[in-house]
Amino acid sequence: MSKIPATQARPLSPHLTIYKPPITMTTSILHRITGGALYVGTLLVAWWLIAAATSESYFDFVNWIFGTWIGRLVLFGYTWALMLHMLGGIRHLVWDMGAGLEKHTASKIAWATVVVSVVLTLAIWIIGYMVRGA
Repeated sequence: MSKIPATQARPLSPHLTIYKPPITMTTSILHRITGGALYVGTLLVAWWLIAAATSESYFDFVNWIFGTWIGRLVLFGYTWALMLHMLGGIRHLVWDMGAGLEKHTASKIAWATVVVSVVLTLAIWIIGYMVRGA
């Protein structure tokens, strides 16, 4: 067996400091992550509905938790996850029909998914606050 000299340069595999993931890969990963996050968020919505059906004091307690800054941050994240996941599903539906599969077009659609999800999330929360009168 021959030993490789330490002075010989060895090829390195690309890693995160070198490789820049394409936006289509990033949105695909985010689609999977938001799918998992929606399970947790849906449990929170179910908790809120169960509290509404249980008693006024328990509902007030759960409402108070969701009204704190951390509760609102979680609900904001849930809204964004819902919007990104929905738009990612629409993107995959478009791809399943054979449209938008070109590299340049797929990248544009992926960026649009991210941007539109942020815009929709902000719009939902702004309209929600306007309707509440807060």
